[in-house]
Amino acid sequence: MAASIAAAAFFPGSPSSAVPKNGPGERPESLDVRGVAAKPGSSSNAVRAGKTRAHAAVPKVNGGSKSAVADGEHETVPSSVPRTFYNQLPDWSMLLAAITTIFLAAEKQWTLLDWKPKRPDMLSETFGFGRIIHDGLMFRQNFSIRSYEIGADRTASIETMMNHLQETALNHVKTAGLLGDGFGSTPEMSKRNLFWVVSQMQAIVERYPCWGDTVEVDTWVSANGKNGMRRDWHIRDCMTGDTILKATSKWVMMNKLTRKLARIPDEVRTEIEPYFFERSAIVDEDNRKLPKLPEDKSATAAKYVRTGLTPRWADLDINQHVNNVKYIAWILESAPISILENHELASIVLDYKRECGRDSVLQSHTTVHTDCNIESGETTLHCEHLLSLESGPTMVKARTMWRPKGTKTQETIVPSSL
Repeated sequence: MAASIAAAAFFPGSPSSAVPKNGPGERPESLDVRGVAAKPGSSSNAVRAGKTRAHAAVPKVNGGSKSAVADGEHETVPSSVPRTFYNQLPDWSMLLAAITTIFLAAEKQWTLLDWKPKRPDMLSETFGFGRIIHDGLMFRQNFSIRSYEIGADRTASIETMMNHLQETALNHVKTAGLLGDGFGSTPEMSKRNLFWVVSQMQAIVERYPCWGDTVEVDTWVSANGKNGMRRDWHIRDCMTGDTILKATSKWVMMNKLTRKLARIPDEVRTEIEPYFFERSAIVDEDNRKLPKLPEDKSATAAKYVRTGLTPRWADLDINQHVNNVKYIAWILESAPISILENHELASIVLDYKRECGRDSVLQSHTTVHTDCNIESGETTLHCEHLLSLESGPTMVKARTMWRPKGTKTQETIVPSSL
């Protein structure tokens, strides 16, 4: 009753007689779609009456015979329904749906706009596939150090950074449009069943990045004699520009069918020569000859051997031989744990002699040398390594230099715009 009085105050034209009179607890005889009682048989008459009034109330346009309203039949609300305050409220569900649709459409357009600033820590810019720089002669790619790429020291391992070197080398070939169906092979190499194999590599580590650091890797290629290619890398810290690692390598061609070394065909040379960039990442390379099995019997040398090393299926690349980074892990398998706990690898030189297949069984030899500098009194630690088949043939020779953990090295800062 109070609601009816309040509605009458807001809408004076609402007839009070429209409310059916029923006894206490009795239900109306008939209800319309809004739950308001209506008299029996009066609905159709009310609809027809509403149509007639609608036609009569609408003026004609330009004196024509047609009404401004297309058809009075669209007015389907019976005149017997009272215009209460609640009935005049809008349909909030439809309004909410319209607002949500507009908001989602605006959000989609907003995300498509390139409004964000170009910062080096932006994922879309930093961790892309990489790009060609320096007049098309150098390739650059960034990497974030993941949690699964760090070791017990909470820093990236040497294997992690070596994998970054390999990844940028392959992406360089792909971005330049020279990737055939092999692992880094050009189209002309693929026609001749040729692929690249690394023969020598040297890396100097200034420091090891930590979890969450972003590193920037530059790589380029140059000629190495008549039948070889040289590839260099330079890794920097994205935030500071400090040098993290410098590396250089030499590559030769191998026939996929005969598994023998091959000369570079003229067609392949024509493909790769436009990308040669005569520049060295490491100026003073370690070209000292690596020995055979250590024969040093002095007190400053100690020998360590690890046997029974076998490759897993996951260690093979698409050329069906062991990935060159795996050799580094095998070499360090025979290094004494005391060195790994108290020192970090400062540099490594690798001389690859033979490829390793999935059925190979290897052994790793490490000879530790301790040298004392008479002038400074500092003690340096270096090791000579040999990885060979248990049947005898040598696979890889290596030399490593070590420094105590926590030692600060003199970092080389090179502008990242190069």
